[in-house]
Amino acid sequence: MHIIKLDAIDSTNSFLRQLSSNKIVDDYTVIVAKSQTKGRGQMGTEWHSQPGKNLMASVFIDVSFLKIESSFYISMMMSLAISKVLKDLQIKNVKVKWPNDILADQKKISGILIENVIKNNQLQATIIGFGLNVNQVYFENLPLATSMHIVSGQTYHLDEVLKCIIVQLRLYTEILKTGNFQLIKEMYESELFRKNKPSTFEDVEGVLFSGFIKGVSNSGHLQVLIEDDILKEFDLKEVKLLY
Repeated sequence: MHIIKLDAIDSTNSFLRQLSSNKIVDDYTVIVAKSQTKGRGQMGTEWHSQPGKNLMASVFIDVSFLKIESSFYISMMMSLAISKVLKDLQIKNVKVKWPNDILADQKKISGILIENVIKNNQLQATIIGFGLNVNQVYFENLPLATSMHIVSGQTYHLDEVLKCIIVQLRLYTEILKTGNFQLIKEMYESELFRKNKPSTFEDVEGVLFSGFIKGVSNSGHLQVLIEDDILKEFDLKEVKLLY
């Protein structure tokens, strides 16, 4: 594991993407920053964090063994890695809110941003950025945010938490390399927030509907059982799970 530490950067993902485009980057090269000025989340959202309190990192992994249509497994294994570490560190009520927000006590504790490197229609590598709220206590105007410290009352060493996450990520990557996709999928689905519970969703037109989360497809679409026992699949832009 090669870790590059930065005091401040616009985005660890952007930095690592630029680095990897200019030279050969070792597998599991990690960029970690004390502060990000333009931290990014899913679908263009921003990730705000107090400097030095939380983990903001990106990791480069060779995923040329995966087909493009299986790229959601990258999201699954990263979600599982963070969830496993949180549980190991006695963080309670950890769940994955599809596609890859990590919740603790139903509040967001971590977010993941995946940017894949594709050449000639082949998946080459992935840059996985993640933010994990570790020791921050106050989140201004973010009532649904929490941190490891808030949940447990403990203060954590950022470097140790980061190393634990990368170790777990390696383990899940190795499982995928053996071709055991079903195991990763089953583990991910077992962590899904509100799985098999009556939930309310909002579609792109703002229409609310009820259903039960049953799992995900191999391509990462959310599978929801709606009225008349119809199992419908939604991609990220098509549906929003409401609390």
